[in-house]
Amino acid sequence: MMPSGYRLIVAAFVVAAAGMTTPGMSVSAHAATIQITMQNLVIAPAAVTAKVGDTIEWVNKDVFAHTATARNGDWDVTLPPKKTAKLVLKKAGTIDYYCRFHPNMKATLTIAP
Repeated sequence: MMPSGYRLIVAAFVVAAAGMTTPGMSVSAHAATIQITMQNLVIAPAAVTAKVGDTIEWVNKDVFAHTATARNGDWDVTLPPKKTAKLVLKKAGTIDYYCRFHPNMKATLTIAP
């Protein structure tokens, strides 16, 4: 027989696994971290779908700097050589972005609510 504290923990996991909640108990969704690589003057993947609250992590694998510059002005992230930069997505929409230093590097980020 399990002590009562263990039964409560097991019950919480069962409720969470079933996707249900009870009064006073909540199950939170975790935001994702999506990695985008800049290497050989290419942004990969060039099209990404994410949600508000997710984190985009750009990884610059090149020996020169890049940017992730939103065409609509929402952000302008600079990535030094061999470094990583992160951005938490704040609003929904489709945003085209590019590297200011290498304008042929282009990508699209679609952000769902």
